[in-house]
Amino acid sequence: MPNDDPDVQETVFIVDDDPSVCEGLCDLVESSGLRAQSYSTAEEFLEASRDSMAGCLVLDVRLPQMSGLDLQAKLLESHMRIPVIIMTAYADIATVRKALKTGAVEFLVKPFQGAELLLAVEQAYALDRERRQREGLVDSIKARLETLTEREREVLELVTAGVLNKQIADKLCLSLVTVKMHRGQVMKKMGVKTVPDLVRMWGAFRGSLRW
Repeated sequence: MPNDDPDVQETVFIVDDDPSVCEGLCDLVESSGLRAQSYSTAEEFLEASRDSMAGCLVLDVRLPQMSGLDLQAKLLESHMRIPVIIMTAYADIATVRKALKTGAVEFLVKPFQGAELLLAVEQAYALDRERRQREGLVDSIKARLETLTEREREVLELVTAGVLNKQIADKLCLSLVTVKMHRGQVMKKMGVKTVPDLVRMWGAFRGSLRW
């Protein structure tokens, strides 16, 4: 499971109140060449958590104070998108449904095989890399948008909506020459050469607002 970004430390974060479980899972993960970090409570993990965490979270359902499912819900509410793998020794249909509905990548019932966990981690890592790549693209687009003037932003929105230059000129009370100048600046600042590329970029950014 290679990591394309050497600056990102992908880690399997493990939360379980049983020290022997944490130790065993850390040994398993590290034996496969991955990094692991364990916590005994949800609160301890939250104190150490940050938005830039990369990898996945392996989370026990039954924890002292805040439960694993409560932690999963809290992370979702705070828009922390690290993939979650749920594990428990006391599985029931309602718990499984709740965990999966809240976005868990996998639900493992203890005792499970080491290969099951590693497969789930591999899937979670792939999802997390896709998420970070998408967020990186959106951040890049946002940075470019911030270089546009208010008028250039208006032109961008109209161009990507399929409005023709003449219609843009009439709508914004500008000359056709001025519209073409603003349009050229928009293309240059956004780093695209064709209108379809600009439309795709703008669509990707607007779509990100709903993630």
